[in-house]
Amino acid sequence: MLATDLINLASLIDDAKCFELIRQHRWPNGVRCVKCCGGTVVRHGHDDTQRHRQRYRCKDCDARFDDLSGTVLAGHHQPLRVWVLCLYFMGLNLSNCQIAKELGLNEDDAHTMATHLREGLVVKVPDVVLDGEVEADEVYVVAGHKGNPEAVKKKAARDVAAGSRGRRDEARWRKKNRRSSA
Repeated sequence: MLATDLINLASLIDDAKCFELIRQHRWPNGVRCVKCCGGTVVRHGHDDTQRHRQRYRCKDCDARFDDLSGTVLAGHHQPLRVWVLCLYFMGLNLSNCQIAKELGLNEDDAHTMATHLREGLVVKVPDVVLDGEVEADEVYVVAGHKGNPEAVKKKAARDVAAGSRGRRDEARWRKKNRRSSA
């Protein structure tokens, strides 16, 4: 297969479908205001440069926002379909170099996009909340000699002596075995 026979995946994905996908995942229970989280939001036209990018206005706080406001995808020059494909390729565990080749991008741009997506995903990870009963097996935790520095010094001195004694004994054993094998 020649390089000219390859299919450009970015051209197969429709911008309208990408924006619909973003809306479904971002607001599964209906559009909410990004500023006050209010549910009284009305559509307020479309973006001038991306006709599938819906604008909204919140009736509660009068904030204006769009599909990508407040997300890691906002404010970038690459089309949304390229970002979606980059995320898809990251899920396939492709390297940034491979992603750049697949999307026809500069390697630095692919690296920047992947970094932004990873950082955006980390920010969205919810805090872990433990709830209910906690069970634990029996565990013996050595508390050490906290508050008793003299005991710590004595233990350290014993460990050093045992270590040097062990090294000395090992050296004698090696010396003895060298003589007997010669």
